[in-house]
Order: sequence, then structure tokens, then C-alpha cells
Amino acid sequence: MAEVELPGGVKAWSVTSYEEIRKLLVDPRVSKDAYQHWNAWRSGEVGPEWPLAIWVSVQNMVTAYGEEHTRLRKPVATAFTARGVTALRPRVAELTEGLLDELTALPAGEAVDLRERFAHPLPMAVMSELFGIPGRLHGTLHRIIKTFFSTAITQEEAQDNVRLLYATMADLVAEKRLAPGEDLTSLLIAVRTDDGAALSEKELIDNLILLYTAGYETTVNLIDNAVAALLSRPGELDRLRKGEARWADAVEEALRLDAPGAHSVLRYAVEDITVGDTLIRKGDAIMVSYAAAGRDPQWHGPEAHRFDVTRPTRRDHLAFGHGTHYCLGAQLARMEAEIGLSRLFARFPGLTLAVAPDELRPQPSFISNGHQELPVHLAPVACPPGPGGTASPAVRPRSR
Repeated sequence: MAEVELPGGVKAWSVTSYEEIRKLLVDPRVSKDAYQHWNAWRSGEVGPEWPLAIWVSVQNMVTAYGEEHTRLRKPVATAFTARGVTALRPRVAELTEGLLDELTALPAGEAVDLRERFAHPLPMAVMSELFGIPGRLHGTLHRIIKTFFSTAITQEEAQDNVRLLYATMADLVAEKRLAPGEDLTSLLIAVRTDDGAALSEKELIDNLILLYTAGYETTVNLIDNAVAALLSRPGELDRLRKGEARWADAVEEALRLDAPGAHSVLRYAVEDITVGDTLIRKGDAIMVSYAAAGRDPQWHGPEAHRFDVTRPTRRDHLAFGHGTHYCLGAQLARMEAEIGLSRLFARFPGLTLAVAPDELRPQPSFISNGHQELPVHLAPVACPPGPGGTASPAVRPRSR
């Protein structure tokens, strides 16, 4: 527990203990609504000009407090039921194989940025289909999200990106109003809360921003970090191949070791509270460190910094949050990662890093926890599964 200074001179309390974070995330005396509970935001000391303002100015289910959170979360939750996620599995598998087919068509011997060519396009494709996002917006959204999660940008860059983000989402909503489909955007436009009211325009767009950005970036980082960990510790990959652990175990351990979202920005004390031995005053800002919780030696032991797919505490992570704000897309992210990792290593059994592990460059962000690029060598290539799960005689790039 320590007081930290964020870009722009904003002060916050950083909580790093696994046990203290778990308690904090279910404490009703802690809010995510800056408009009600952050003194600096309410007074105007911190305002829209702050480079990270988008993280606190949005009004969606994550930043809502109390009954307002329940009102906004309930209609969206129906899209992320276990049955709904399971129904997506065949399509996720198809998208995965298509991307792997494209990788096999690349020139042999060249280093490939696996983040850009696989970890990014898989969740991008899944989320785009889920939200009904047309292809003409994919490139724009990719650029927006890269900037959205950067915590090293200028005030001007941040404000330009926010304007582009809102304009892009408004464009999507306008298109779906004219031609609604069987997608999450159309569902949110049509939804009515218990009192029969529709979401306001800001609530609608802010919830779309939350669901798309969180669902996309989290999964990109999860796949990226898991591949990097497995290639850095090939003994753990051998355990998976020998059946000593499941791919689901590798996913959970990757989530623990490197939470895709390193920090949560921000929470606020609704009244004076004590965390550990520290008194946090009413209206003060709090930053939760999911990355620190995953490596807390008090919970995970002295070897908490090591990737171990059979670690007893591998599921004891907070990568998707905890309590009322637990991530709705957690099951979907897990499923994408399990399918993506298992098929990637099956198709490319000789996959190796093209640089030393300590040469991988982190994202310029204390929120998004992944790499700027993930250079690998793909060879050798195994045949993809054919009918009935058998190996196909040849690999052909998927036509588009």
C-alpha cells in the first residue's frame, strides 16, 4: 500500500495485497463513480483535460454505483451467459484456424509479430462479430484502442482519441438503428430497463466503449502473455503436451502471473476506510493493482514470479476483478485463449521466440499489461485437423 502519483500529478492510493484487494472489491464503502465520490473530480481540480479522463468520465456499468450499477449491468449480462459463450465456440475455432492458415502462408524463416498477426486479430474478429461492427471500422478501432490504453500520451493526443472514439461509436449506433441485427449493439439499442426506460445515448455509447475495449484488449494481452510465458519456459509447454496439465491451467496461470489489465483506474472512498494499516479519507482516489495481486508472495508463495501451470493457486487471481464488477466477458476471454493457444502450438510445434525473453518490450501503459510486439519463428508447421479431427494432407491459406 502506497500513495502514488499518476500522469498529470493526480494522487491515488495503490493497493497491492491480494487479500486487501479482494476485500476492497466487495466493500460497499468503495465506489467507481467519480461524479459522486471523487473529491478532485467533483471540485474540478481534475477535469476532462486530464490525459486519463476517459477512464473516469464514462458513465457505464463499471463506473456506476449501487442500484445504478445493477440497472446498467442486468440487460448486458444476458449476452454473456455460459450457454451463449458455449454457442460461440465453433465460430471462435473457425476464426482461429483461418488465422493459423494465414500464418502458414508467410515466408519461411522470417520473424513474425504474433501479437499483430494472431493475438490481436482473433479477439478483434470475435468482438466485431459479437457487436456487429462492419469491416470499415476495424482499422480505426484498432488505432483508437492502442491509444486508449496508453498512459504515456499527451493531453492533446488523449482528447483527439476520445473524440474519434465517440464519433466512431456514434457512427456504429446510427448504422444499427437503421439496420438492426442479431448483435450486442442492436440489443443495447433496443434494451429496456425494469422501469421501461431505454438507455440514454451516453449510457449506450459508454457501455459499448467499455464492453468492446475491455473485451478486446484483455484477450489480446492474455494470449500474448501466455505465448511469451510458454516459450520462455519450455518445460511448462512440455507438461501441457504430455497431458500433465490442461490448456485451461495455462490460461489461469497466465492470468495470475501477468494480469492483462495491470491496474484498475480508479475507485473512491465513499467514507473514511482503513486498508491494512492505512487510513484512506472519504473522497480519495484508489488504484487497485491486479498485477501485484497475482504475484503476491504472501498468497502465491516465494516463487510467485515463476510461471507454473500446475501451481495450486493458479486460479487465485483477480485478473477479471471480483464481486459486483466481475468481468462479464471472462468466460469468453478464457475460451478464446484456450482455443487459440491449443491450436497455435498444435499447428506450430516448433514455435520459438525470435528474441530473448528480456528483450520483449512492454506496452507503454500501467493499465494494459502486454508487449508492444511478440516476435516469433513459426517453423516447423504441422497439418491442420481435417474431417473427424485427423490431419489434413496439406495446408492451404484461407481465401478472403
